[in-house]
Amino acid sequence: MKVVLLSPSTSIHTIQWAKYLIQQGVDIHVVSQHAISEDWPKDIPVTLLPYRGFLGYFLNIFALKKILIEIQPDLLNAHYATGYGTTARLANFHPYVLSVWGSDVFEFPYRSPFHKKLLQQNINCADVIASTSLSMAKQTQQFVDAHKKIEITPFGVDLDKFNPSCFDKNTNAQTICIGTVKTLKHVYGIDILLKALSIVFSDIKNEFPEVSNQLNFRIVGGGTDMDELKKLAVELGIDHLTHFTGSVSHEDVPSELNRLDIYVALSRQESFGVAVVEAQAMGIPVVVSNVGGLPEVLQNGKTGFIVDSENPQKAANAIKKLILDTELRQTMSIEARQFVNANFSWQTCAKKMSDIYQNTLNFLK
Repeated sequence: MKVVLLSPSTSIHTIQWAKYLIQQGVDIHVVSQHAISEDWPKDIPVTLLPYRGFLGYFLNIFALKKILIEIQPDLLNAHYATGYGTTARLANFHPYVLSVWGSDVFEFPYRSPFHKKLLQQNINCADVIASTSLSMAKQTQQFVDAHKKIEITPFGVDLDKFNPSCFDKNTNAQTICIGTVKTLKHVYGIDILLKALSIVFSDIKNEFPEVSNQLNFRIVGGGTDMDELKKLAVELGIDHLTHFTGSVSHEDVPSELNRLDIYVALSRQESFGVAVVEAQAMGIPVVVSNVGGLPEVLQNGKTGFIVDSENPQKAANAIKKLILDTELRQTMSIEARQFVNANFSWQTCAKKMSDIYQNTLNFLK
């Protein structure tokens, strides 16, 4: 089975889908209008479209048609409904699977009636629609013809790379590190996290002063809200405990996660929650907000806790519970790794996508 992935070559998700689908025996060829980096994997074939930017999604139609004639794929899988989904629709190739990613269905259609119409046209052109979470599938459904089926195809995790046994962790160290790995944008609720951590520090300092001396907070990631969040940490009186690392490469994420004892994601909106899955793969218990796809990527009370969104106090309560109960953290650590291994390995996710490809071909024969 030969498949063209029409997808941003700059995304680690594109590389991972291609890599693990190839391992499943799928003949993958990536086509992208985004430039590739020098470390692009040599075993993943890639062809670049000539035009860049928003207009590129329209101007690359004929180039894509030519490439498809040359490659002769059995199926086209476009990723991101409002960019590459536009190019795929106008190229009019079938069978065609469209994978939605998040902002294409949560944000794009609300910019104007034109944007909404474009999304609807793109989605309804596809033979099959794929979503990384049930939450995003529900969001997508409002733009989809009633007869269209939406398949759930979560992003996976490289369990060899995100493997706690590959890292040294000083379990005797008298520190408890709580943090997150996320772009510093309003939508990801880092401000809510800082407010929750302020409550945690204040409460534990009053009730368990010896434990408060063990606490430190780590915010991993860059973004437009960095300066504002640093000011907030000062205002909350936790700047002396809080380290902002700035941007880190995806290669460094496992080692950053290895520093954490508790991972927290209090996003205001989240289509899936890859970082939460990666944290659990590293054996880290998690605390997440009850929004989007986040509740789907953990077992509440077993690998972590789900708390109300926009509620620093509820988040603080869950974090304190994990801080003060070492045995619970250790138990959840084991359960978290096992949960991800059973449900979110890239091998499992790629097998599901490969099966969807094959079922689509069989159905449209």
